[in-house]
Amino acid sequence: MANIFSFCVFIVLSLLCFSKAQHVKVYELKRGYFSAKFTNYGATMLSVILPDKTGKLDDVVLGYDLVNDYKNDTTYFGAIVGRVANRIGGAKFILNGVTYKTDPNDGKNTLHGGSKGFSDVIWTVKSYKKHSHVTFSYESFDGEEGFPGNLSVSVTYMLLHKNKLAVKMMAKPLNKPTPVNLALHTYWNLGGHNSGDIMSHTLKLFGSKITPVDSELIPTGEIVPVRKTPYDFRRPREIGSKFDQLPHGYDINYVLHKSRRSRHLRKVAVVVESKCGRKMELWTNMPGVQFYTSNMLKNEKGKNGTVYGKHAGFCLETQGFPDAVNHPNFPSQIVKPRGIYKHFMVYRFTAH
Repeated sequence: MANIFSFCVFIVLSLLCFSKAQHVKVYELKRGYFSAKFTNYGATMLSVILPDKTGKLDDVVLGYDLVNDYKNDTTYFGAIVGRVANRIGGAKFILNGVTYKTDPNDGKNTLHGGSKGFSDVIWTVKSYKKHSHVTFSYESFDGEEGFPGNLSVSVTYMLLHKNKLAVKMMAKPLNKPTPVNLALHTYWNLGGHNSGDIMSHTLKLFGSKITPVDSELIPTGEIVPVRKTPYDFRRPREIGSKFDQLPHGYDINYVLHKSRRSRHLRKVAVVVESKCGRKMELWTNMPGVQFYTSNMLKNEKGKNGTVYGKHAGFCLETQGFPDAVNHPNFPSQIVKPRGIYKHFMVYRFTAH
């Protein structure tokens, strides 16, 4: 009888803990006029509010009014995607002689970790200080969406000074080697989320090569120069300036230049919206960045009744190369037990 009572108590306490852990909330970070909001659903970035050159405040991140709306979206607005971001060709890969089949949620391929990747789970809040940071964690189980091994994951968003936002993503395999490639899927519009398209934004991108893709957006395995192609943003130019050559827009991985100094982050990009004067700079330790011009957005109802159309935002998703698990010439994404995956991003925002 005592054993039954103890078991019942254990079940009740477990349910209470589970209920508490699964509670979805919004967490704001704020310093002066610079603020950002996040939720533990998908460890998602909900908003970033910045002043323009006149001091006017705008939210420069596309998204929804309610957290519940993020649970049904197909846009991945602001989410952390994984266990493996971007695409895995044929929804399978071989690791140590074992073939692993992942969830084919994008035709016959896997996109952003599968049908229920890290963007569609509830993360635990490990630490939160309004003027400093918020840290989310998630325990991914062996076999989740087809990936091997248990994986402990954490994401920290930090405000640095009055105009910098840092993102730290970490993952530790507990019992098996596994691929890990996390990415932050924020859609930006520096004119304000409701200001129209991003075609007139000026972009400088610090990558002189890309990894070309086939008709299903799976890398061919090649690494080719951008010189004399519409993918060349080595010198600043408007994002839409060569859409006559790329009518569907951009959705491609760039190979980033290495930092000239060891242990320093790589410069990724500089984006400027000239009318409001806002400028965004980005650094990372990752070898690649996916530049995406929201080509698949179509009449998406967002914040404050705004309807987002095609090219309403741009994404700069720092990452390992797409489908690296199937291309030995790409930098490896395999992390072994006792190893740690570390992914850093630093944004700096100014207005002139």
